[in-house]
Amino acid sequence: MRSGITYHLCAVDGGGTGCRAIITRADGSILARGTGGPANYTTNPDQAAQNVALAVCQAVDSMGNTAPTLEDLVTHVGIAGIMTLQDAEALARHLPFHRCTVSDDRVTSTLGALGARDGAVLAIGTGSFVAVRRAEDIRFFGGWGFTIGDQASGAWLGRAVLEHSLLALDGLEPASDLTRDVLTHFDKGPGGMAAFAAKAAPADFAAFAPRVIAAAASGDPVGHRLMMRGADYLNATLQAAALGDAQPICLMGGVGPNYSGYLAPTYRPRVVPALGTAIDGALHLARQALAAMEARA
Repeated sequence: MRSGITYHLCAVDGGGTGCRAIITRADGSILARGTGGPANYTTNPDQAAQNVALAVCQAVDSMGNTAPTLEDLVTHVGIAGIMTLQDAEALARHLPFHRCTVSDDRVTSTLGALGARDGAVLAIGTGSFVAVRRAEDIRFFGGWGFTIGDQASGAWLGRAVLEHSLLALDGLEPASDLTRDVLTHFDKGPGGMAAFAAKAAPADFAAFAPRVIAAAASGDPVGHRLMMRGADYLNATLQAAALGDAQPICLMGGVGPNYSGYLAPTYRPRVVPALGTAIDGALHLARQALAAMEARA
């Protein structure tokens, strides 16, 4: 650490739809914000690095004459698509920051939601993952992407309702107002649905999730069945993790809170609001990195 230098903290949250950065004083008070484009390391590592750097530089530039140099930032980047320690180290080397650590955004989302508490995070949006924290240990379930995972997610619900609607059309599953609504959506009938599914991205499937959620809430039996299937997976993860009786559960993401009423009775009373977001978790890790620097000085 250079003598007489005032270090600033920088926290970044990156995902498939964009990234955001904040610069703060050492006490966490926010001085500047910046944004960038998509930042998923698995999907496009170079694009992710470019957009993370863009978001941070935008925040620095907005501070004008009071801006720190990149050398004087202690940065933590929580970003989607970091699957291994090697991924994290490779991205850190690729970024223009002198003091930078990188993690999967599952870590920063969990720390942001729970703060210092032990408990569980059910993060369910277009994709999904479950995290259970005990002290410094975090166990993750899922988070492997739509092709082989993302159970209970918006994309998973959307694909499930399309599949069920086709089975209902064939007389192999019960029909309902929800399945008829979904079939009506495709002007060309089941052929149009198949053509859509062949090219659909997870976000395209997830666009049908609100129909499932609303139908279930209104008593539609197929909607309820699909929500219960998603909840069965979430209940199974909590049971496998042996979550403590008093530990809180945070439902996050655009879909997550909708599962509250479908969880097992033992878990429902323990659902609480998240304390913060992934950017708060990234800030916590940046603060830890600064403390470690100071301890070595």
